[in-house]
Amino acid sequence: MRRPRVLLADDHPPLLAAIRRLLSAEFDVVGEAADGVEAVRMARALQPDVVIMDLAMPPMGGIEAIRQIQAEPSGPAILALTVISDSSVRKAALEAGASGYVLKSQAGSDLIPAIRTALAGETVLHFPPRAQDRPGE
Repeated sequence: MRRPRVLLADDHPPLLAAIRRLLSAEFDVVGEAADGVEAVRMARALQPDVVIMDLAMPPMGGIEAIRQIQAEPSGPAILALTVISDSSVRKAALEAGASGYVLKSQAGSDLIPAIRTALAGETVLHFPPRAQDRPGE
């Protein structure tokens, strides 16, 4: 059985290395892009099953890169992986064509299950608990 192919897009090399290590036991990481322009180019060339996309990257951010990748026929599932928990940014990523939204603070425990969910064609939404939902607050 072929392992799912993943493309990573983030402008922080240490984070890319950590995500690659996290995913390598279960997925084939086929490339690493340092910005949205490179992510679009690599997604077209490498045909990954999933793209893990940071949203805040110069010169082209992740939301525009998601839009361009999803404009292609049979585009991959795309998960936004970001520190931004703002609902308007989350909405923009989903409207651009993201399959889901995972906060970087939750990546260690949630990224692999999120990829599996996106590969199954489902939407993934992971958010931090609100203060009123946390015990003792």
